[in-house]
Amino acid sequence: MSKQILFLVSSLLCTLLTSAVPLSAQARQTWFLGQEQFNQQLNELLRQGRDLAEAGDYAKAITVYEQAADLDNQNPKIFSGIGYLNARQGNYLEAARAYQQAIALDPNNAEFYYALGYSFAHAGDNTDAANAYRRAIEINSENLNPYWGLAVVLLRQQDYQAAIGIYKRIIELQPKNFQAYELMSSVYLQQGLPKAAIAALQQAVRLAPRQARLQVELARVRIMEGDFEAGLMALERATQLEPNNPQIQIEIGKALQAQDKLEEAIEIFRKAASLQPDSVEVQAAIGEILLLQSDYLAAIITYRRLIELAPENPQAYYNLGLSLKGRNRLQEAIAALEKARELYQRQDEQEGVELVESLLGELQK
Repeated sequence: MSKQILFLVSSLLCTLLTSAVPLSAQARQTWFLGQEQFNQQLNELLRQGRDLAEAGDYAKAITVYEQAADLDNQNPKIFSGIGYLNARQGNYLEAARAYQQAIALDPNNAEFYYALGYSFAHAGDNTDAANAYRRAIEINSENLNPYWGLAVVLLRQQDYQAAIGIYKRIIELQPKNFQAYELMSSVYLQQGLPKAAIAALQQAVRLAPRQARLQVELARVRIMEGDFEAGLMALERATQLEPNNPQIQIEIGKALQAQDKLEEAIEIFRKAASLQPDSVEVQAAIGEILLLQSDYLAAIITYRRLIELAPENPQAYYNLGLSLKGRNRLQEAIAALEKARELYQRQDEQEGVELVESLLGELQK
């Protein structure tokens, strides 16, 4: 009896196993087919999104990536991609939300925190930006990008000492980084510390002696401190590096004009004008010196050229009026001054309006 029962049980198990094997295989096959189809669909969406992004159609790319996120809401890179595309469109708060979703899935990803800080910073949320940048630094203290971003938002918050500390940290990590010294100098200037700014710029120049802009910046601070000789020497070095840079010539002209060396200054400004004929700044500088020299005819020509370049500049019309007055061309002077007043009024510059009306009052007596 027991042998029969054992036989029946054994037979039953064999039957169940025989029927179970094909069912299990079928289930696995169905699952694999479903997973393969799922992967194909997801990959196709990601491919479409990438192609649209590369074509610059960010709005459609976001829509496609959002569809991909609906399929796979555990993939942080999809949300990171959505954040990036929103940032490219200037939708920084939307970008921040997407990066926050990416961070929720991958909380130790320094790049996501950096991107979050970048998005908050561009949205004007300096506090959250600073927090995100600091977290990125905590995770990966070797990457300089979040340090640069953090320094920017600290400066917006007028936390100058903290910003300088960040630049010093960058220099510790990358001792030959001249940009950190350059930016540190600008912070010192904002604090009213020109000597510290000069020292920082000298370090930048030592590290990057062929960067003309550093020489120009050093010259500006030197001249601001009244050391025209050192300032002009720095500008001369800048000229040697970039002989056809009109901005350097403008800086030299300004330095000479500040020393009342008007003839030398106007020659330098004319050189700048030959390098950059359409420069409003150069034409204005030449016109100012011509007025100081009472060369009214040349000043009229210069200010008419300036007005061609900057037709909404009220100061140009005012100075043209002064030049015409100097040539006793009073009706033309009045017309120029009335235009200057109109522009000053339109730009809501009351001081300019009063200046023009004072001169008009003299001419219309």
